Amino acid sequence: MPRFIRKTHKKAGTSPGTLVHIGEKKQDQTRISLMDYDADRLAEAQPQDIATVFPLKDLPTTTWINVDGVHDIGVIGKLGHHFMIHPLTLEDTVNTSQRPKLEEFDAYLYVVLKMLDYDREHEKIRSEQVSLLVGPNFLISFQEQEGDVFNAVRERIRKGRGRIRQGGSDYLAYALIDCVVDHYFLVLEQLGERIESLESRLYENTGPDLLHDIFRLKQEMIYLRKQIWPLRETLSRFLKLESPLVKEANRVFFADVYDHLIQGIEVIESLRDVLSGLQDLHISITGHHMNEIMKVLTIIATIFIPITFVAGIYGMNFEVMPELKWRWGYVAVWGFFGAITAGMLVYFRRRKWL
Repeated sequence: MPRFIRKTHKKAGTSPGTLVHIGEKKQDQTRISLMDYDADRLAEAQPQDIATVFPLKDLPTTTWINVDGVHDIGVIGKLGHHFMIHPLTLEDTVNTSQRPKLEEFDAYLYVVLKMLDYDREHEKIRSEQVSLLVGPNFLISFQEQEGDVFNAVRERIRKGRGRIRQGGSDYLAYALIDCVVDHYFLVLEQLGERIESLESRLYENTGPDLLHDIFRLKQEMIYLRKQIWPLRETLSRFLKLESPLVKEANRVFFADVYDHLIQGIEVIESLRDVLSGLQDLHISITGHHMNEIMKVLTIIATIFIPITFVAGIYGMNFEVMPELKWRWGYVAVWGFFGAITAGMLVYFRRRKWL
């Protein structure tokens, strides 16, 4: 449940725009990285002081400021004050329970999306909130911790490949969003492999462990859908924006990433249907298996019913019963009972009834 509902008691009663970090503190210190470029030049740095990036606001070049760690309220506040970011935007930035969205302001666009990764060891989807502030000549990205899926964008900027060095801050925003959406497909591919593994196990073993794994995977699919679905509306709004911050020539790229997202959502729905089908098939196979067991047990019980009936009437009270005077008769009978019980247990286990 904590993955679906975040605790916000620290924020209760505070005034709007109050910066209170909500979420898990994933690293100790805030790390800032900087890329300032145009068609002809590139400058990279990792400034220790946030004030180092302030002069870049008024330069004609495109500036990408990346902040890893949103728990440092002081750094976020200084950065927001200099770039004239609305307090409510900053409040949402340090609250990592936001849903994907797009908010339009006069001087910038605010975009929230979820960067996802699949943890194979724990078989769990990990989510990280990424916030983008897109200005006329700058883009500020906020992440919860170091490590992301943007290395391909950084390499394109360094090598000057494609149009990214000439595209401006809005094209950079598209490139980052596109990387996040493309990584969704890697997560879906890994989940698809798990579903295929469950399908192969279904016909070999229908024990409770398999049903538990199906249920866990269904929870992961619900969580994945919750993280991705709202981004559909966000990207759709990009296509309808009339803001000068998004150039007309770059709208086609946002339309392309929107199409990719729709494909991802369709894959999610298909995988959810497959999982539901596996669960139904598991129940059906388990029911059929139980019917087979009951059929065999019913046959055995039917065979012994008339024998038990006859033995019940006569009570086995015959005068000529040699075993009654046999010294080891009582022990032999209990041994026979034990052999029957052991034999039935072995038979049931071999038939996988136990």
